[in-house]
Amino acid sequence: MPDPKISIRDLYIRYSDGRVVLDGLDFDILRNQITVAFGPAGGGKSSLVRVLNRLIDLADVAEMRGQVLMDGRDLLAPDVNVIELRRKMGVVFSRPIPLPLTVYGNLSFGLEVAGMRDKKVMDERVEKALRQAVLWDEVKDRLNDPAASLSGGQQQRLCIARVLVLEPEVILLDEPTSALDPVTTAKIEEFLDKAKEEYTIFLVPHNQQQASRMADFAGFFLQGKLVEYGTGAQIFLNPKDPQTLDYVMGRFG
Repeated sequence: MPDPKISIRDLYIRYSDGRVVLDGLDFDILRNQITVAFGPAGGGKSSLVRVLNRLIDLADVAEMRGQVLMDGRDLLAPDVNVIELRRKMGVVFSRPIPLPLTVYGNLSFGLEVAGMRDKKVMDERVEKALRQAVLWDEVKDRLNDPAASLSGGQQQRLCIARVLVLEPEVILLDEPTSALDPVTTAKIEEFLDKAKEEYTIFLVPHNQQQASRMADFAGFFLQGKLVEYGTGAQIFLNPKDPQTLDYVMGRFG
């Protein structure tokens, strides 16, 4: 069993409207693996993504308790440097939102904010990130074009590259291919399969087929609870909990 990169312990979140979105979560996100969170809408998966890189700070939370430990340090502690955390924990959502800059500028901007001034190193980092996101060959002659001129699938891979250029430790992806065509989806899945050699990946897939394809480990979420967690093979081929079995077999959801 790989080492835990992130350990979630008894995590509970209730919004001010009374909704409990996470209820006693207790599991590990394992180092250099793809951990998939799947289940019906409203299960708490996206809320968990927002907890992990502290975007939850912007939500109207009435009560939050428990721990989220990365390499042993509690990410929810009040003294955590949230800006630094978000560099280590990059996130990509379902809808690509490129910055109103060039293709190159979308990637160099984060490096400049982080203090990088060496143009040669910056160029190398930008190219590496675009190659990792399976985008370099398509945009290498368009680096000075507006990012908005790219197709939707290219913009999504650009957003992935924008995360990678900062060399994070963890990549969080919340339905990153939900609006994409099958060819682009396959390119992103190809990237993820290679990227786990360097990164720890937490993926909320947009359908169960993607979940079963990509999961090294998987958790089935239902109404804020983690019903079952195990290897991808065990969860999708031999689930132990009847609720997981019913969902995997398509009996609800």
